[in-house]
Amino acid sequence: MAHTGEEQLLLDLLNSTPVAEHGPVDLLAADDQAGDWARTRGGTGSTAEASHLRRVRDQLQAVVRGKEPVTTLAPALRGVRMRPDLTDAGIDWRLDVPADRRLATEALLAWGRVREQLPGRLRACANGECQLFLLDHSRPNTARWCSMKVCGNRLKARRHYQRSQLPN
Repeated sequence: MAHTGEEQLLLDLLNSTPVAEHGPVDLLAADDQAGDWARTRGGTGSTAEASHLRRVRDQLQAVVRGKEPVTTLAPALRGVRMRPDLTDAGIDWRLDVPADRRLATEALLAWGRVREQLPGRLRACANGECQLFLLDHSRPNTARWCSMKVCGNRLKARRHYQRSQLPN
């Protein structure tokens, strides 16, 4: 199912530490990589933005996994304001934050909306070897893996193999 742009930004940030063939990878580790990552999502690409994105990402991952309390995110939201703009359609709220903090702040605001509007649907992949997150839009809210093709099949194949190895 397609995610909104805000949800996609949140998932992109949370999932910027995937596990590759040779172990975990941090897509934001180097400032130049983080800059490219940010620019493709509308950010400035600056070193300050990269640093802020890494910090917020790490905090968000810990909060979503239940390893840290929600209050861990409070420092990242200090000084953030929403400014009203009058338009022909009514009031349009705009984020009022320094440019280097905007992208991470948008991800945090998306996380807040997801928690409010889709409670319990943002979670870590059930594959303990995976570091990715998923946002379950299914009606029964039963999705367990970031990808059925990757993590789901791997775990099912592993369980099948283990069962087939048990003595009868």
